[in-house]
Parts: sequence; structure tokens; C-alpha cells
Amino acid sequence: MHNSSSILIVEDDPTMRNLIHNILAAEGIDAQMSEDSHDAVNLLKTNRIDIVLTDLKMPQLDGMEILSWARRYNPDCVVIVITGYGTIESAVEAIRKGAYDYVQKPFEPDALVLIVKRALGHVRLVQENKKLREQAGERRMGDLIGTSRKMVEMKNFIARIAPFDTTVLIQGETGTGKELVAKFIHQWSSRGGQSFLPINCGALTETLLETELFGHVRGAFTGADSDKKGLFETVDKGTIFLDEINTISPAFQVKLLRVLQEGSYLRVGGREPRSLDVRVIAAANVDLEREVEAGRFRSDLYYRLNVVPVVIPPLRERREDIALLAHHFLAIYGGKYGKEITRISAGALDILRAYSWPGNVRELENVMERGIIVADGNELHPANIPRLSPQGTNAAESDDTLMSLEEMEKHLIVKGLRHTGGHKGRTAEILGISPVSLWRKIKKYTL
Repeated sequence: MHNSSSILIVEDDPTMRNLIHNILAAEGIDAQMSEDSHDAVNLLKTNRIDIVLTDLKMPQLDGMEILSWARRYNPDCVVIVITGYGTIESAVEAIRKGAYDYVQKPFEPDALVLIVKRALGHVRLVQENKKLREQAGERRMGDLIGTSRKMVEMKNFIARIAPFDTTVLIQGETGTGKELVAKFIHQWSSRGGQSFLPINCGALTETLLETELFGHVRGAFTGADSDKKGLFETVDKGTIFLDEINTISPAFQVKLLRVLQEGSYLRVGGREPRSLDVRVIAAANVDLEREVEAGRFRSDLYYRLNVVPVVIPPLRERREDIALLAHHFLAIYGGKYGKEITRISAGALDILRAYSWPGNVRELENVMERGIIVADGNELHPANIPRLSPQGTNAAESDDTLMSLEEMEKHLIVKGLRHTGGHKGRTAEILGISPVSLWRKIKKYTL
């Protein structure tokens, strides 16, 4: 695992310095070393350093000063402090001043690697957000592809609601692009220059979701050795996107409702309310109103989330966009795989238009990618497209009133499980949901 992020180890003890370097190198993580804190500051000044591991106690400049210089030259720099036994208070103070985490000597190699890998993930997220903000400057909706009446109406609606700092609820079937819509709402808002963070609620347990979103105080539970910021705090003044909101437990629904009503929250184990300045966009791939009627989702939370509803049309209701999307994916994956395919035959387009696309745009993208991989020549033919029956799934849409969203979801899960021979991981991937969500739905429908 060769990391693209730049890592600097600042440690005056040569044994410890080499130990840290070798532990990381064994995991394929490159890092440069500095034994002199003044030299380290020069490196920070002249190079973009993404992650710094620094000892707290050093001659000349100590770890606190290295932290200060690192954040001055790169505000996004992630600093991990290394402390000796009995100096935990200093580590906590460093975290208060902006350090990402700390490691206490003597440490287990696995513990160090885990923290560094988590820091690498954090850096990647920050870099992606920066890239997103740069793209947002173009003020366009190029990736929301479609010229059908329903898509034009939806794009115009998004442009109107985005500047207002209200909660938005996005509803649409699996694969319709709910996260993409949420990104555009964020980009076109006054928060467009701040962070956008998507969270898949269905992929996290209730306990983990609470600690991730709200953070925790020292001693809140076993292993909580220091205060930890939650994602609400990390994304301050930005936008947080809560996907699969329908999967959260009734107990967590109450906590989220309190956050939205009061604009404040408590860290896990904490007593001091913290104010919140984050726009919340939520999404569900089931009809939340039906979930409320069935008693599975709180009506007060539903009304609080549903201030501005955005409904994404399924692909079968905007078939005139299928050819446009297919050519879009042809350009993307033709370039990716070095194929000189420039056309889609009329026969292939007829097959794509006739199919009902239960997995929506994501399923079309997967079909196009597979077709491009196996295609020869400069045209995509029907033979390159996996078997797509216009019957079967289309029968479900012949009279939409005969099948509810729940029944359709159940139908798709059963079909997916049959297709994969009962393999839940592959089924979840095809349906575009997390394995945890699939497991919950299988349990819910007693499949």
C-alpha cells in the first residue's frame, strides 16, 4: 500500500525514530524522518506535509511547537503526537490545540499502524472535499445527466432550494444518485466552500453512529482515553449527508430529532451541550411516509427532515435519458480501458431502452462498463450487453398501483439473492446498498 500522502517523523531518539519508520515501512507506508526539530520546521515550510508524527519532549522545539508550525504551513496537516509514560495530560492538551491523535510509549506496532491508516483516510477525505469545492466553483450540474422533463424540473428545483439553509430529504430508489444530488445542493449553497461529508447510516451500528457523529468524552466507555471530536464538529459550517436514514434505530431517531430541534448535541458521556452549525441532508431508499404509517419511523423526525423534499425519478420514468447516459458511460469507461469505442448500435440502444432498470443509473453504469470491457471494434453491439429481459422486472411496472415500494424492494432482494446463489455480499453490491442494510431488510421481510 504505497501512500500518496507525505508523512514526516520528527523524533530525536534514533532508535525510536527508526522503529516508527520500520513499522510503517512494513505496511508499505512511506515516511521521511527528521532528528532535528529546526530542520523539521524547514521541511514543513518548503514541502507539503500531510501527516506529522512528532515526539512531545525534544530539545530545541518541542512537539507543541512542531504542531503549531505544521498547522501554520498546512492547516489541513494531521499531527499525531508521541508521548512518554506519565505525560498523558500533555497529549490531551495537544489534541485541544489541534492534534489529530496521540500514541503513548511503549506502544504496540498494530496500534501505531491503525492510527496512521486512520489519519491517511482522513487526509484523503479532506483532499476529496477540496477537489469537490474546486469543481463546485464551476456552478454546474454536468454529472446530473438528463434532458427529460422530470430531470430538468428536478435540477431547477435543486438550484432554487440549495441557497436556503434548510434541511432536505432526498427520496429515490437504489442507484438513482441520491449522494450526487446531495453534493450539488451543498455546492450551490452558501456552505459550498466548506466540507461535505456523506455518512451511510445503514453501515454503522447505533453505538458507533452516535460516537462517530457526536464524539465522546474521556472515560465515556472502555478505551475512551481522551476526548474525541465527532463528525458534526469536524464538519462545522459544512454539510453532512445522512444516507439510508430509514435504517436508524428508534432510540437514535430521538437523539437526532433533538439535534435538529435544538441545534445542539452532547458528546457521548458528556454533559455540556455543544452548538451545531451544520446543514443536514438526509436520504432514504424507501418511502419514509409509509415507514411512519407502519410505526417504524418517528413522525416528528420525518416532518423535521422533510422540510424540503426532493424526489429523484427512477430511470424507467425517464427513458429518454438512457441513450445520453449510455454515451456518457461509454466515454468514461472507453477511456479508462483504452478502448476505441465511439458508437452504440441501434440494436444495443433498443435493448437498453426496453429494460426497466431496477438498479437505476448505477445498474446502467455497471452494464455499460461490462459491455465495454468485452467489446471489440469501435461499436457496442447487442452481443456485448449482458442479457436484459424486458419482461420480468418490467411486469412489475405494467401497473404501478399493483406493487408498493416495499413489495418492489422485497422482489428485487429475492431476485438478487437468486441471481447470486444466496451470496449476500454480491447481492448487496448489485443492489447498491451496504451488506448491513441488506441483512436488516432480509430480517425485516423474513426472507
